[in-house]
Amino acid sequence: MTPDVLNRHLAKTLNRGRVAATAPAGCPAISLYLFDPSVLEGPISHDEAQAVVAEPAYWSFCWASGQVLAAYILANPHLVRDQTVLDFGSGSGIVAIAAARVGAREAIACDIDPAALDAAAANARLNGVKVSLCDDWNARPAGIDVVTAADVLYDPENRPLLSVFREAAPQVLLADSRMKNLGDESYRQQVVIEARTWPDLHEFEEFNRVRIYRAGDALAG
Repeated sequence: MTPDVLNRHLAKTLNRGRVAATAPAGCPAISLYLFDPSVLEGPISHDEAQAVVAEPAYWSFCWASGQVLAAYILANPHLVRDQTVLDFGSGSGIVAIAAARVGAREAIACDIDPAALDAAAANARLNGVKVSLCDDWNARPAGIDVVTAADVLYDPENRPLLSVFREAAPQVLLADSRMKNLGDESYRQQVVIEARTWPDLHEFEEFNRVRIYRAGDALAG
């Protein structure tokens, strides 16, 4: 997978869009092909704005929670080493890449967006690691040891995912900046770390405070 493929995906959202290799400030140990803001030399046209809304290229930004969870895994390799790890809603693939970097038996990037899976493959290659790809959570392989997820609770209707994750694997690592109270006592908050979406989208400050949670057997780690 090459950056040219990602540029073609991005063009569906923004005609003049392109990606560039960059290291997110919240996890500088991992480089990613992300949206290059230097292309926006002038204002976005009405048609471009409509395209961005219609087909948002979420994978072309690295959200704060993804950076923080990836950095947390790099700092705590024992949580995923020799484990089969599935990253739900993987986007750019940064969390799966982090798991692969620290010795996961298999790191799986799971996303329903084909462009995101292409991004995860390209970014894994950029970092010299291998990640597997899964385009359907319900068709995931058996034997998942750890589910990871970052910024998947942006919609309150996604809250049931908390129990879905716990049923799918013995361990769950979750990062979120949207919900201050998960409403599920199985998840224990570990740390709060500040980070910003990369490239910076200048979101509200409250969305830059990322909370890491652990559930299941991970609590014994």
